[in-house]
Amino acid sequence: MKPRVNVHATAPYVHSVMTVFDAAACEGLEPALAELVRVRASQLNGCAFCLGLHTRAALDAEEDPRRLDALSTWRQSPLFTEAERAALALTESVTLIAEKGVPDEVLDAAAEHFDDTELVHLLWTIAAINAWNRIGVATAAGGVAVR
Repeated sequence: MKPRVNVHATAPYVHSVMTVFDAAACEGLEPALAELVRVRASQLNGCAFCLGLHTRAALDAEEDPRRLDALSTWRQSPLFTEAERAALALTESVTLIAEKGVPDEVLDAAAEHFDDTELVHLLWTIAAINAWNRIGVATAAGGVAVR
């Protein structure tokens, strides 16, 4: 699909502020965990550009390729820790929020593994990747840098 618009070139200030927001969102999170969250949200949202970008970033953060391969079926995989499972469940609930909101048990499970600061940064990271995904899909980013 041909890119529809280059968001960086067309609105550079907004793009740069979003880049700063994205970096601030994940402060204090393990880089590999932040990338797992970004990859999973990008899978759910169908954003090929972000999926490729964050898969590479996860590998750069020394993520095991087997875990990336298993990410779409993380519930059935023994490769993820309880904390990662809680983060991934939260990622799915926030990404698919219109379906059933964020159930208390999902947020409570995440709160068992992350302190308040980490939990809030996890939520902001999920929000940021969902914003990037929506821009990437809406503009058919493909090979055009949305980040």
